[in-house]
Amino acid sequence: MDMLKLLYLCIMVLYVHADAEKQSKQNRGRGSIWWGIAKAGEPNNISPVTPTHIYMDPAIHATLRRKQRRLARENPGVLAAIAKGANMAISECQHQFRNRRWNCTTRNFLQRGKNLFGKIVDRGCRETAFIYAITSAAVTHSIARACSEGSIESCTCDWSHQNEPPQASKSESVSDVRQWEWGGCSDNIVFGYKLAREFVDTGERGRSLREKMNLHNNEAGRAHVQSEMREECKCHGMSGSCSVKTCWMRLPNFRVIGDSLKDRFDAATKIQANNNLRNNNNENQIMRNNRRGNKNINSNSARETNSVHGRGHNQRKQNRYRFSLKPFNTDHKPPTTKDLVYFEQSPGFCEKNLRLGILGTHGRQCNDTSIGVDGCDILCCGRGYRTQEVTVIERCACTFHWCCEVKCKKCITKKTIHTCL
Repeated sequence: MDMLKLLYLCIMVLYVHADAEKQSKQNRGRGSIWWGIAKAGEPNNISPVTPTHIYMDPAIHATLRRKQRRLARENPGVLAAIAKGANMAISECQHQFRNRRWNCTTRNFLQRGKNLFGKIVDRGCRETAFIYAITSAAVTHSIARACSEGSIESCTCDWSHQNEPPQASKSESVSDVRQWEWGGCSDNIVFGYKLAREFVDTGERGRSLREKMNLHNNEAGRAHVQSEMREECKCHGMSGSCSVKTCWMRLPNFRVIGDSLKDRFDAATKIQANNNLRNNNNENQIMRNNRRGNKNINSNSARETNSVHGRGHNQRKQNRYRFSLKPFNTDHKPPTTKDLVYFEQSPGFCEKNLRLGILGTHGRQCNDTSIGVDGCDILCCGRGYRTQEVTVIERCACTFHWCCEVKCKKCITKKTIHTCL
């Protein structure tokens, strides 16, 4: 009888552990379901009904959380910008990893109902860190640019630079400063940063290590966009003399930000899986004690009590980002705002693994002369590769004929292609 009780107890413990593990995995990617807007957000699915209302396809509606839907209603036009940003993130991710074993493959979100990037995001590895950073950066970039283009009704150009005095750059002397002035339409990075943070970080509460990892990488992506704001100028004057210049702040091409984040991926910081979150818990306890103390204030100071409570609410929202992560190697410095962080090793990408959504490298094209990650030895994981010669017909020697026709010749070339076994 005692053996049966012990067996029953063991089964119950295993069941509770499995249920907790399943719930933990479900919560890991709850803040990333909105990525599906990249597949659902076709132009016909996000179309304006009236100047202040927008038609939202039910498939898109299912990918958004309540707060995200509210932000979309309060900022007409922002949903199209976010969908554009999500597609920018996918394209840039696939470009940056086109020669890697993991090449940022995506799946049909609408049919499978799962995460857009597959089950790889269930692991707290480098690849997941890059996905979160690049999607957050792309949404920030897209919203800031959409504001300056007039695509979002709730924001406009960033006019804050108009009141600043011109400053000389490294290539200008002090005497040249007065020859230009602020003007034009600057990309609204302030609005883009703020709205992207509210939209992207909605599902991340910052209570577990994985959620803190997601928040940190989201912030890193936005920080890279914010730091890449550049000054652009246009010359005015007789015959292009450039006697006067008008300058404004503009974001660079998203490829610049993608290259920067790729460098951070290669130098990502592994953090301790048992990071101490006690400091944040202490802050929350102090705030709870303060709220209890406020309740004891007499009715004569009710107005003051309400204002303190409001500041406490904002403080709680900001405390979500106030945490420090310790590196796994104590000899390394703590990660900075722009660094990517992870705490789990990446899985092997050589062989197909449907459980993790990994396609493997069989049949991938490789470069037999390269010693880098795109070389056949590394990309094919030592399995060897097949070499074949194919005939390719391409258009060449194109010329323009007035008016208005382009004529090209057909060139037949032979190319050698190497594919992994």
